[in-house]
Amino acid sequence: MSKTAFLFPGQGSQAPGMAQSLASASQAARDVLAQVDEALGQNLSALMADGPADELTLTANAQPALFASSLAVCAAIAEHSGKSLDAFGNMVAGHSLGEYSALSAVGVFDVATGAKLLRIRGDAMQAAVPVGEGAMAALIGADIALADKIVAKAEATGAVQIANDNAPGQVVLSGSLVAVQAAMAIAQEEGLKRVVQLPVSAPFHSELMQPAADAMATALGGTDFTAPSLPVMCNVTAGLEDKADALRDNLITQVTGRVRWRESLEAMAASGVTRFIEIGTGKVLSGLVKRTVKDVEIISVETADDIAAHF
Repeated sequence: MSKTAFLFPGQGSQAPGMAQSLASASQAARDVLAQVDEALGQNLSALMADGPADELTLTANAQPALFASSLAVCAAIAEHSGKSLDAFGNMVAGHSLGEYSALSAVGVFDVATGAKLLRIRGDAMQAAVPVGEGAMAALIGADIALADKIVAKAEATGAVQIANDNAPGQVVLSGSLVAVQAAMAIAQEEGLKRVVQLPVSAPFHSELMQPAADAMATALGGTDFTAPSLPVMCNVTAGLEDKADALRDNLITQVTGRVRWRESLEAMAASGVTRFIEIGTGKVLSGLVKRTVKDVEIISVETADDIAAHF
């Protein structure tokens, strides 16, 4: 039997106007945005609607905004179909902060809790390393073996590691600015044509994020988790998990750990997933699926029309 997986995007997919078409068409979507605004004590939905883009891109805003957008889609699907997400699929996965969206979508915690956790996460990640001391870089065209070789050579200059294994030929490094720039030079010496320093404000998914991991251990430790209605393909293990305590532990490890997205997609396909549905803003994950697994259906659901077409 063919299976369906729901995917939830991470940071980088945000843009002014996000979730607005859906909110204009769906009361359930508007309710989710209002719940997030209330939980944060901030008119985040106005920032999502109108920007400015530089303020929306701040980690502390982008993370709950992307969460709100994805959960608004889930609410609108339920409103339209009369069924929850677990009636339509077999598993969920989210890219970095998207794992919080995935967990909320399958009932591990509610919308208000997810928004508050992501505000704590965004603030803690931003505070973990002074601006300008950390960096991230994409190695375009590198496989994981070459990335490992580059990291091994660059480690003598400081903290650097693989942060994201996104798709074949798309590996992201993270760490201290000095070490990441050393790795970029080594990558070019190894023959990579494109090595791009990313416009990010902190070295996400690196050991330098340990203060943020500690903050999330405290925040998550005080949060009630319920077993998910569908199993979750977790970033740090690239394995399915349905136990609440393990899902909590994985979110803590995720702050400093590698996002094993390529492996996660391959594992889902190997388990029988033939349809991947991206829930929320943008089509970044749909592109990564296309690069990673063959002969699968890829759907992006962001608007009321998308929901009507597929649910």
